[in-house]
Amino acid sequence: MSKHKHLYYVQLVHLTEKYEKEIEIKGHLIDSMILTRIFDCIMDLKGDFQVLDFNIGKKKKDVSYARLTVHAKSRGHLKQLMESLYREGAQPVTIQEAILKPVTKDMVMPDNFYSTTNNATRIYYKGTWIEVENMMMDKCITVDRDEKKAECKMIRDLKKGDLVVVGEQGVKIIPQERPREGVDIFQFMGSSSSSERPTQQIARKIAIDIHNTKKTRGRIIVVAGPVLVHSGGADALAKLIRMGYVHGLLAGNALAVHDVENALMGTSLGMNIKNGALAVRGHRNHMQAINEVFKAGSLRTMVRNRVLKCGVMYECIANDIPFVLAGSVRDDGPIPDVITDIVEAQRKYKQVLEDAKMVLMLSTMLHSIAVGNMLPSSVKVVAVDISQPVVTKLIDRGTIQAIGIVTDVGSFLPTIVQHLQNLRK
Repeated sequence: MSKHKHLYYVQLVHLTEKYEKEIEIKGHLIDSMILTRIFDCIMDLKGDFQVLDFNIGKKKKDVSYARLTVHAKSRGHLKQLMESLYREGAQPVTIQEAILKPVTKDMVMPDNFYSTTNNATRIYYKGTWIEVENMMMDKCITVDRDEKKAECKMIRDLKKGDLVVVGEQGVKIIPQERPREGVDIFQFMGSSSSSERPTQQIARKIAIDIHNTKKTRGRIIVVAGPVLVHSGGADALAKLIRMGYVHGLLAGNALAVHDVENALMGTSLGMNIKNGALAVRGHRNHMQAINEVFKAGSLRTMVRNRVLKCGVMYECIANDIPFVLAGSVRDDGPIPDVITDIVEAQRKYKQVLEDAKMVLMLSTMLHSIAVGNMLPSSVKVVAVDISQPVVTKLIDRGTIQAIGIVTDVGSFLPTIVQHLQNLRK
């Protein structure tokens, strides 16, 4: 072949090369909007597709199946499309084994590491699918070759020699599907937030969900901010704990301080909770509350010495409910019970969240987002805040299973408690 003919042949091959891949999707594709999200993803990324096979499940327990060919403009474009589609639950028709690379230095991931979602995930390794344990978003996956065990790990927990999954190959994500039985709040509503929803109906449905979760021995965790006390909702949360509907409390220094101030002086930041009037010299009340805790040595000692006789923290201690108070740079004090080492506080949060089935996030943006990052998508999340951007930000950060309710937590939580009391009759 002459030089000119060879050049023509190379150019012809390049022009006729196809950038396409065949994928398949299984599950409740229509009612859980999985297929819609996949189509949207392809179109948003300027790709094209052809449906080769589509079988719709005809009964509630039947799954649907779709097989597509995805077309791209270039090799890089195809790679971008595939990475996005795999995260929506698609899989290549031909499964390849996950690629593992060793960690060469503590707390340093290999290049091209696989970054996790909070959805249930499996990896294909040595001819079998392995469930990834301890799922969280924005982490990596390590594999124990001997035990054929896969685990989601935080970067600072990585040790030299750990095997980390790199790339998207051999990774299967199982998207969270809409409940197909019952009429709980998570089936009744979508995951968006709005202030224009029927609050009474939502409160009743959340109460039913809380009641049913406890009835099936599910763990319910509360994440709360100081606004809960300031808005008059502390008594409702204390009652919720006393009734046995709370199995763990995650908060910061401010919630505990406001709660102690309320229990000892009836104020929150110097404002009388019952009538909204400012107390005389009330500006110093929260500092006095902090001083009382330091005087006793801890919240538990205050309860034991009968100095602290009511409130959220009292009920946690009296009912042996685990709580974690995480410190921040803006804390006054902070009181002795606060964990000021953020890394340690994060670990303690994770321990309390283990096996949680439902999380109530009450008027705290930063703690809610932090907890959301630690939860698998199977955990039900209810986020209540009077500011819509707060609940929207939580959902936008990846906690897409969250139900956002824009309302005053001080009036909403007592309504839930009232419904729970009615359910117990």
